[in-house]
Amino acid sequence: MAESLYLPTAASKAEKYEALLPQIEALISGEPDLTANLANISAALKGAFGFFWVGFYIVKEDVLVLGPFQGPIACTRIHRGKGVCGTAWEQGKTQLVPDVDAFPGHIACSSASKSEIVVPGFYKDEVLLILDIDSDQLDDFDPTDQEYLEKMMKILEQTIA
Repeated sequence: MAESLYLPTAASKAEKYEALLPQIEALISGEPDLTANLANISAALKGAFGFFWVGFYIVKEDVLVLGPFQGPIACTRIHRGKGVCGTAWEQGKTQLVPDVDAFPGHIACSSASKSEIVVPGFYKDEVLLILDIDSDQLDDFDPTDQEYLEKMMKILEQTIA
């Protein structure tokens, strides 16, 4: 088990993701507990990129319920189709939001959040969980984040049984 992440200091965002993803895969491979894996992934992403908030919501009884996260306190339950996370769940696709205040129906769990990316994770072709990452900067996420976070979710999906 890894206890530290090793990331290049003078690297592009893509190079940091390239270095991080194999470490996340090694960290969660062989660990069957979803909560433990989500906790370590949250910590790894926050540590690597310094995001304002990183965490997961898990589908339970037809509502998204807050799971492991890193950052300030958060909304506990989110309904399908509500806010960015509920929209990602309903549509089954990544939501890249440069300005959360411009997103119709945005749920403001924190007024400090300015931009957001939300990536669904699947089990048996159904959305099982949501990765939610917030930034306190406008337009902080781009297609590079989307590409690598979707790859990371595919790695996570392989561990879900």
